[in-house]
Amino acid sequence: MENTYQLGPTRHFPVAAVNHILKDVLTAYLQEAEYDPEFCRQMTKTVSEVIKAKVKELMIPRYKLIVTVYIGQQDGQSILISSRCLWNPKSDTVSSYALRNSTLFALANVYAVYFE
Repeated sequence: MENTYQLGPTRHFPVAAVNHILKDVLTAYLQEAEYDPEFCRQMTKTVSEVIKAKVKELMIPRYKLIVTVYIGQQDGQSILISSRCLWNPKSDTVSSYALRNSTLFALANVYAVYFE
């Protein structure tokens, strides 16, 4: 990318729109799904690629995207998922959405890091 000496984004990352995308994709792919380890392994890849493609369609310039999707069995257990990032709180952000049904849980995160 050519150096523009631009130190901040001209357009901020639309967190609300990305949250809506996360909700729509997880609901469409996993709302009625039953937990199966092999199915969930494939769905993790599929859902993350679909989310990444839909967020890229928003055409937000100079943002790097990191998409993570976790799918696990809903069996009365507890799980703690955490992440750490080094970023600029003025321009970088995260969107997250969690879905649960009777047999599985899913958590999708989109990290948006501004590329200076």
